[in-house]
Amino acid sequence: MNTEYGVIDTALPSLTKLLGERLSTATAVREHHGHDESGFKTEPPDAVAFAHTTEEVSEIVKICAQYRIPVIAYGTGTAIEGHVQARRGGVCIDLSQMDRILEVNQEDMDCTVQAGVTRLQLESHLRDTGLFFPVDPGADASLGGMAATSASGTNAVRYGTMKENVLSLKVVLADGRIIKTGTRAKKSSAGYDLTHLFIGSEGTLGIITEVTLRLHGLQEAISSAVCSFPNVDDAINMVILTIQSGIPIARIELLDGLMMRAINLYSKTEYPEQPHLFLEFHGSETGVKEQAEAVQGIASEFNGSDFTWATRSEDRSRLWKARHDAYPSALQLQPGTRAITTDVCVPISRLAECIRETRIDIDQASMPIVMLGHVGDGNFHLAILPHPDRPEDIEEAEALNHRLVRRALAMEGTCTGEHGIGQGKISFLEEQNPAGVMLMRQIKQTLDPDNLLNPGKVLNMD
Repeated sequence: MNTEYGVIDTALPSLTKLLGERLSTATAVREHHGHDESGFKTEPPDAVAFAHTTEEVSEIVKICAQYRIPVIAYGTGTAIEGHVQARRGGVCIDLSQMDRILEVNQEDMDCTVQAGVTRLQLESHLRDTGLFFPVDPGADASLGGMAATSASGTNAVRYGTMKENVLSLKVVLADGRIIKTGTRAKKSSAGYDLTHLFIGSEGTLGIITEVTLRLHGLQEAISSAVCSFPNVDDAINMVILTIQSGIPIARIELLDGLMMRAINLYSKTEYPEQPHLFLEFHGSETGVKEQAEAVQGIASEFNGSDFTWATRSEDRSRLWKARHDAYPSALQLQPGTRAITTDVCVPISRLAECIRETRIDIDQASMPIVMLGHVGDGNFHLAILPHPDRPEDIEEAEALNHRLVRRALAMEGTCTGEHGIGQGKISFLEEQNPAGVMLMRQIKQTLDPDNLLNPGKVLNMD
């Protein structure tokens, strides 16, 4: 693979002619687009192009291909694995102004949106349709970015991840060609599954410009609850029994005691500072009542207490906002730090064991570490908070992360359940699936022979 890149000055005249003032080389704009929410250093692109249509993205990519300039797609910058840093310089294509909801098909329960439409924007648009889109990673991410990173979130235990909720994509390839993958049909066996090839490819195989999504009907009744436990083991054993009992719970989230202390400080709440589960039930009035009673009975078997219920929309929003604010809540425990986050996922039968062994590492660490996660599908996170001025803290945190990943892999799990690979987990991906990585490199070389699309992410191609 040829990894020699051109000089941005050669491409600027053509890009300026195409975009005018929507091409920026201003330092502040470049710096803003050179980082995400991760702790990786800022690496600004040489220029930022603000696109409005798929055809414009295609023309930008064609110009960059002609002059061998790298291209990085940018949505809202909420990723946390170093997905958007311009590791080889180049042009960042900002898709945030591609924010049109193109169609909503209520009868078929699907919609098509441009890549820059955000999760909350779509939620607002669907408010009076009786439909909703369930994938909720917490951040108000762009839907194109969520597809590119194969995002999931709190509702995945019942409704699935982006992989289960995307029907079709429009994608610009490395040479500027525009392709459409899939159709609006609910199923297809027509050849290779190109839609799922691009979901999770993180902008390294093509730039997603439109997404067709499955929608779901709003439930007749929704009830949320918070329950505390004396220790994490009890909480996890309650989760496992709930899942194995076949109760169709919509959300079930774990937060440990230190995380609850941080949430109390940040959100001005007064939860007991011990492990909690945040839960939600969807269905008919009778069904939700039965689910809630069954889960409360299981919780009591594992010493669950302090149940707090919320059925009104505003109360449920307030409860889940505290959960969604977990990341900024955690950061205040170590001012000035950039958290090192983990993202392992294991089979549900191994979850208690994986967490129990991980708690030993947490207890022995010299820095604050919070635990939270979408434990209903075996996915949990640590936010490791090294002191910003202590290199030895960074070394300790990275060693803990490595041990956790290897623990998950030994249990037939994965190094990332939802955050993606970015630049942070390239070596972990190679360890998890070396033969698969060889095939991924062949696919990358076929679709992007000059390694122009988001180089330095997902795969080491040098």
